[in-house]
Amino acid sequence: MRKQALRADFLMLITAMIWGSAFVAQRVGMDNIGPFLFTGLRFALGAIVLLPLLLHQGRGAARHEPFLQRGLLLGGLSMGLALTIGINLQQVGLLFTSVTNSGFITGLYVIVVPLLGLAIGQRTGMGTWLGAILAVVGMALLSIDENFQIASGDWIQLAGAFVWGIHVLLVSFFVGRHDAIRLAFLQFVTCAVVSLLLAAVFEEASLNSIWLAAPALIYGGMFAVGVGYTLQVVAQKHAIASHAAIILSLEAVFAALAGAFLLDESLSPRGYFGCALMFVGMLAAQLWPRKDVPVPAATEIPQVARH
Repeated sequence: MRKQALRADFLMLITAMIWGSAFVAQRVGMDNIGPFLFTGLRFALGAIVLLPLLLHQGRGAARHEPFLQRGLLLGGLSMGLALTIGINLQQVGLLFTSVTNSGFITGLYVIVVPLLGLAIGQRTGMGTWLGAILAVVGMALLSIDENFQIASGDWIQLAGAFVWGIHVLLVSFFVGRHDAIRLAFLQFVTCAVVSLLLAAVFEEASLNSIWLAAPALIYGGMFAVGVGYTLQVVAQKHAIASHAAIILSLEAVFAALAGAFLLDESLSPRGYFGCALMFVGMLAAQLWPRKDVPVPAATEIPQVARH
């Protein structure tokens, strides 16, 4: 049992590293193509990578519902539309802010989820409120410049964090009713199709520009979306919930490290302190004991291609 838990921890650590470093791929890819085209192509690749999982699943003894089953289709489309809005806000926001800021502000969705849950009658604990306070103070230290202004990209990422919160609530609702891999495939396809349509309307591109963006697309699509999700599914079978919360929250830290080493990004001491407060806030929102308080299933579900 301990060996399986350690293996799950290792796989989740690799997943967090892949997802964190994917912010760099997202940023670099837009040197050659627009945000909508980048998103559409990378999620198309992610859907293709999931096909072997679907085929393997189809050979099993268990009978799975067809893709055109109404509930499954509704779930995949709903999650896919939320994913489309969230990921494109994140992608556009990266044009106006750093990878480090994007990683930490996106991670605030773990605090947004229980706060949104209040609107649908779910109660929450002290950890959520403590986490929210730390996150607000941390984001202020990270984002407010010497002119007391916040970069537009940070506002866009914050809006995206709220959309990610809605996405997690949708995941928690549908994943208990339908197959998780099929839901993921449908949401990836939905995101790819809608984003490519947006790209056709608002962006210009050439085969040469797509070719130049290919390395970032392959990493962002095949690894961050496809491989990252697959590792997550495998790891969750034996993962300890508290370990998963801590390890997957390290995604923001890996984003900052990748931004520093690959893009030469840096922060002021105040900015690093703000990141630390936000990270502690994320952990408090997930790990603070909640006596007699129902815990939304969403808060125990690791990310599904949050970037």
